[in-house]
Formats: sequence, structure tokens, C-alpha cells
Amino acid sequence: MPSRVQRAVSNAMSATNERYPAANTMVIFGASGDLTNRKLIPALYNLAADGFLPKDFAVIGFARRAKTDESYRDETYEAVKEFSRSKPINETVWQDFAQRLHYAQSDYGNPDDYEALNVRLQEIDKAHGTLGNRLYYLATPPEAYRTIIEHIGRSSLCKDCQGSWARIIVEKPFGNDLESARELNTHTHQWFREDQIYRIDHYLGKETVQNILVFRFANGIYEPIWNRRYVDHVQITVAEDIGVGNRGSYYDHAGVVRDIIQNHMLQLVALTAMEPPVEFAADDVRNEKVKVMKALRVDSSRGDGTIRGQYGPGKSGNALVKGYTQEEGVPPESATETYLAMKLFIDNWRWAGVPFYVRSGKRLPKRVTEIAIQFKMPPLLLFSDKMGQQIEPNTLALNIQPDEGISLKFGSKVPGSGEKIMPVIMDFKYGESFNVPAPDAYERLLLDCMLGDSTLFTRSDEVETAWAILDPVLQKWERGTGSFIELYRAGTWGPKQADDFIRADGREWRVL
Repeated sequence: MPSRVQRAVSNAMSATNERYPAANTMVIFGASGDLTNRKLIPALYNLAADGFLPKDFAVIGFARRAKTDESYRDETYEAVKEFSRSKPINETVWQDFAQRLHYAQSDYGNPDDYEALNVRLQEIDKAHGTLGNRLYYLATPPEAYRTIIEHIGRSSLCKDCQGSWARIIVEKPFGNDLESARELNTHTHQWFREDQIYRIDHYLGKETVQNILVFRFANGIYEPIWNRRYVDHVQITVAEDIGVGNRGSYYDHAGVVRDIIQNHMLQLVALTAMEPPVEFAADDVRNEKVKVMKALRVDSSRGDGTIRGQYGPGKSGNALVKGYTQEEGVPPESATETYLAMKLFIDNWRWAGVPFYVRSGKRLPKRVTEIAIQFKMPPLLLFSDKMGQQIEPNTLALNIQPDEGISLKFGSKVPGSGEKIMPVIMDFKYGESFNVPAPDAYERLLLDCMLGDSTLFTRSDEVETAWAILDPVLQKWERGTGSFIELYRAGTWGPKQADDFIRADGREWRVL
């Protein structure tokens, strides 16, 4: 019979398809921005096309630019046509969806515009039957968060009343360091309860990331060896082949630590290392992730435990590309890191002594995100020296993007009478196995928020604990006592020092 944990995981994974969200209106602050056009509106359209949106649903775009409802619908149609995974557009679905799109030209700092929004929402409630349920999405630069949150709160837009609900989705980065994250949490809690706040990390909506827990806790063969007795080390890579593009000004204040490591990467570490939750419920899952993060530490036995890099000119594919300091919006003297490698330890019973190597960077040879668990070698006493040298360690790789799936590498004898062993790989790919494209991460996360399921969203203590891990490193950099910025050529796997870093432990970065 399946265990309690297996039943809980199975029930949780099917729950989204069995539940139907209540009628609601989503207000998107920053409705003219890139995130809205590339991700949010296409995700909402896909949910409508797949039958997951409630019939009584509406959107209000809230932004500074002058637009009418009609021009906003025309603009979002082009965005859906370009970025939706569902192609071609189903015109019948679109026509119904478009009638639910509205626009409000407003200023984030003007309290009168929030009162006008309140009036508009009441009108939409009557027109679309949205029952007073509100979902506010902050798709704006982080510096606007405090202003918007306070004006929503002061205008009574966030109050639950007469059976309706109000929720807010906040994009990363949530804070710039531990102190600012605490201040933002305190400020947000002035107007919203914790159960109303959905801090979004789109990595948690990816199918393979969600499948980590199913893979571990719904299968009997891996969980018994998912520990320090059998695992040699873990490597987690988040690689991008693009540069900073038109985000140079933002990125120069963030760097790869604030853009990727503090949120995406630490979430992947926590999901990989966490203990099974008592139930597959939001707080139980997040409690276990927080326990992992509290046990996490950067290995500072060599320097500050990091290797920092910044890409210079080079090749991406067959094209020559600029170096980071030549990008638009980046100061020529910038010392912002675009690459980071770190070694982490988790000081608990399961993982004591097992290194977690993490690396992330821009302008690397390919776009790939992967979690790789490398197991310890067997004694090899049965094999000759020649055969033993051919045997490679077993590796389980969870591929998160671009090709979502799972692969297992193990040794096999080559057919024939010789003594030759070769590594072979068993591959599972979502697209090939299920014959349907995986939903975009934002589809799952937006739907979960409408359902009131916060399992895949980060909690306030989770955010602060993640910052507490990295704050000492950031402070050393600011004092000039941490690692130096090493240059690497665009199109390579980062600075040479990163290879030396892992080789000092007798290991190598995986070839991806």
C-alpha cells in the first residue's frame, strides 16, 4: 500500500485539476511592462483556453501610459500571438477573454487613482460577476512596491469583506539584503496578512521543480539513498546564454546573487534537500524548506567560499557579442558579478559533509538549468584495474530547462568479449512522454493563487532566512575582503578559477 507521504503527494498534485477557482478580478500594476506582455497575459489566455479560468473573471491593467480598453486588447492580442504556448490563437476563446480585459491609466503615487480603481472594480463586479474577489499583481520595478502596497492598503482595496478575498502577488527580488527584506515584510504586513501575500518565484512553477517532491517521495527506490551515505555531492547549475540585454541598469544593482542565487537557486537547494513534510500542505512544505535554509552555510574554508566572474567580449553562437561593461546602462567601471560559483554545506543529519556546488552565470555557452546528484563510487573490487578506470559514478540529473525531464547515468558492459564498460543514460522527457507541452510556470502559479494555495510561493521567514545565508558574503564584497571579480570570455563556462575551485576537492563541473 502507498505510504502516507505518497498519498499526500499524489492528492496534492491532482488537486489543482480537481478544484476550480472562484470568480475574481486581477489587477496588474505595470500592465505596460515586459513581464505582463511576455508572461502574465499569455498565461491567463492559456488558462482560459484550457478551461481553468473561472467564467466570471476580469483583468484591469493599471499603468501610466494612455490607453483605452480597445487599444489595450489589441496590444495584448499581439503579445498572446507571439508568446503563448497555445498556437494558433483560438479566436472564439480570445473574443470572450478580450471582453474581460480592461485598462486604467493611473499613477502609482496618486491616492486618487486608487479610489478611482476601487470604483472601477465595483463596476466590473456588476458587469462580470466577480464577487468582490481581488488579486493584485505587482509587475513593476521593486522600488514601486512599497508605494503601491501602501496605497492599496489605505484605500481599503485589500480588505476581505462579505465572503470575498483580496490577495497580492509580489515579484522578486523581495528586498535587496536581509535588512531591506525585513523592512519590506514589515511594511507589507501593515496592510496584508501573511496568508494574503504570494511572493512569486517562477522557478517553483516549472514542472520538473514541482516533480522533485513527487520523484523523491512517491517512489520507493530513490529516497532511501538520498542522503550522505550514498551521495558524493550535488551540483546545481543555472546557465544563461544571453547577456543583460536592456536590463543593464537593473542588473548592475542586482548582480547574479540577487537576480538568481538568493531566490531561484536556494529554492532548488531547499527542495532537493528537504525532509518529507507531514502533509503536502503549504505551511508543512515551507516549514521543511526553512529548516534546510537554516542549516545551510557557505563553505568559507577557502576565502569567502565564492568565485565571482564578469563576462567580457566573446562569441554567442556564431555572433560576436559585447562584454558586460559595454552593455547599455552598465557603468564602464562596474564590478558587478555576472557569474558566481559557491560551495554550500547543510549541517543536518541527512546531508552532513555532502557539498552542494552551485553556479550561475550569463553569456555561458547554453541555456540550461539542472540539478545533478552524483552518487558515491562502489568498491570496484570485482573488476580489474583497467575495467575499474572505465567506470564513472552514477548521476541522476533533473533537467529543469529548456528540455524538462530526468536522466540517470549508469555503467554497462559493451557487447562482445572484451572488458569494456561504458556509461549509458536513461532519459525521460516531459514532451515525449505526455505528448503535450508543459504549461508555463506562470500558468500554474497564477491558478494556485486564485485557488488560495500558497505551497509554491515563498513565506516571509523563508525570504529572510535566504538573505541571512548570503548577507555575510555580500558584506565581505562591499568591504573589499571577499573574492575578486575574474573576467571570462562570453561563450565560455565562466572563469578558470571556477574550475580550479571544484578541482581542489577532486571533482569536476558537469559537461552540459
